[in-house]
Amino acid sequence: MDSKLLDILVCPLCKGPLLYRKPQDELLCKPCRLAYPVKDDIPVMLEDEARKLPPEEEV
Repeated sequence: MDSKLLDILVCPLCKGPLLYRKPQDELLCKPCRLAYPVKDDIPVMLEDEARKLPPEEEV
């Protein structure tokens, strides 16, 4: 994932910063507890495509 792109991307819901999880290839929003997938180096920033993080998963 390009670090310049990561600097400008924000969560579409809360407009907060995102963390890149390389092993899972996803962008994580801590406040919303959502993980947005990255497919073929393209972030999919749609709420319907995001994975909801279960309470037991550490953020």
